[in-house]
Amino acid sequence: MKPRIYSHLSEQHKDRPQAINITISILCPLYNEEEMVPVFLRRLVDLLEEIHKSFEVICINDGSTDKTLTALLVAKKEYPQLRIINLSRNFGKEAALSAGLDSSRGEVVIPIDADLQDPPELIKEMIEHWEAGYDVVLAKRVDRCTDSFLKRNTALLFYKIHNSISSTAIPENVGDYRLMSRKVVNTIKAMPENQRFMKGLFAWVGFKTAEVEYTRAARKSGKSKFNGWRLWNLALDGITSFSTLPIRIWLYLGIIISTLSLSYGFFIIFRTLILGVDVPGYASLLTSILFLGGIQLVGIGLIGEYIGRIYMESKARPLYIVEGEY
Repeated sequence: MKPRIYSHLSEQHKDRPQAINITISILCPLYNEEEMVPVFLRRLVDLLEEIHKSFEVICINDGSTDKTLTALLVAKKEYPQLRIINLSRNFGKEAALSAGLDSSRGEVVIPIDADLQDPPELIKEMIEHWEAGYDVVLAKRVDRCTDSFLKRNTALLFYKIHNSISSTAIPENVGDYRLMSRKVVNTIKAMPENQRFMKGLFAWVGFKTAEVEYTRAARKSGKSKFNGWRLWNLALDGITSFSTLPIRIWLYLGIIISTLSLSYGFFIIFRTLILGVDVPGYASLLTSILFLGGIQLVGIGLIGEYIGRIYMESKARPLYIVEGEY
């Protein structure tokens, strides 16, 4: 099968027949989740069949190195509503979500993880809110005791920092698990940017929004693929995607330091004229040089982060490559 490279919606759907009468599209990015595939699909499909609406389950295999694809192919024999999108390599969760959004055909789209920390049973309540006129229904975690103390508090810190410097506020304790109507999905798909922070994009589009609350469960099997380094990079992507204030801060900091330095310079001149020249202190001089040098390097690094994002966008590479669909 010839791989297809997708970067825009129009290109992706040129050769794909459109299905009709799909009400619910479930999106599930997967990376090395072979143990969870049968457990997750059984619980999810049983729940969806109780809703009595047409549905499809789109599983995006994001370059798994275990037998996740094999497990999905076995499951497809049991669940005809299952669609499998196999990416050519690991592109990351943001790209996998984009692949799922591009392929979805339902009137509503619901991303969910396969670890079952986010209960599929909330889908019933989400559908009720959608039928009441809401375009977005957020699943908000009111209890994250199953997460580590460090993860809970660093997440809280990220939300506070991001929402204080960005014009687009991200709801606290809300992940990718949510319901989006078709017009919301089409709006997100129309965005051409390559470096994507999906939580920010979901929040940026707006629309009439409701919330449902739940207690986050423990992972049923396996372990999270997001370590501290990946979470740090994700947070950095989120801040630099929706705010230029970090760069502006260094402008203000430069003005403050320059003003203080100029004031100190005048003080030295005045003291020298009155008291004469004293012996300079090497310790204070070295401290000043190291401090200003560190400030400059941090500022340059921050500017480089933004320039790097511009560089990656200018390449206009596709978000993902589909090796095959099953």
